[in-house]
Amino acid sequence: MRILHTMLRVGDLQKSINFYTQVLGMQLIRQRDNEEYRYSLAFLGYGSEEDGAVIELTYNWDTKEYDLGTGYGHIAIGCDDIYQTCDAIKAAGGTISREPGPVKGGTTHIAFVKDPDNYSIELIQTKTL
Repeated sequence: MRILHTMLRVGDLQKSINFYTQVLGMQLIRQRDNEEYRYSLAFLGYGSEEDGAVIELTYNWDTKEYDLGTGYGHIAIGCDDIYQTCDAIKAAGGTISREPGPVKGGTTHIAFVKDPDNYSIELIQTKTL
């Protein structure tokens, strides 16, 4: 078994696709609309769905905003150079909600980014600085 995808409900599909592709560098893998049930799906990731987990963005046509609740934590993405990645995210208009640096009580360097719907994305340094 393996994780296939994580689904997020979004209020503006194109804005979210732009964020995940232009700010975080993912690729739009596939997209489809369901006219009968009034929703659209977009699958994004850093490679094919056969090779790794992806993010499914679900846009319900009649809903523009969601309450995130208290149960959601974050999605984690590994990166080679967290400081360079955060600089690129800022340059692309993204919001860094926690600047890069060591995790409290540890040595791993992390940062947090907010997507257009205010979901948290943790960036984790994967290579030694």
